[in-house]
Amino acid sequence: MKRLKTNDDLIKELLTPEEQAELKAEVQKEVEKYKWGGARKNSGRKAIDESKVLKFTKRLSEKEALFIDYARAHNLNYDDLMQG
Repeated sequence: MKRLKTNDDLIKELLTPEEQAELKAEVQKEVEKYKWGGARKNSGRKAIDESKVLKFTKRLSEKEALFIDYARAHNLNYDDLMQG
């Protein structure tokens, strides 16, 4: 079976050492653009405005929601309620 030439083989065969170094520097520079992590445009989570308050969704009946609001406002201990 014939030995296949790799990109490295072709680079060594066709380019001078100076051209090889220049090519590797260009490739490294291009790779750095697409590297994972870091602050890039449109990367990661969107910045959250500190002044905005999070909204929670309660999937409860109206009566259950009123009880929870009442219990929170009056600092009821749920453990004591469940023991009784």
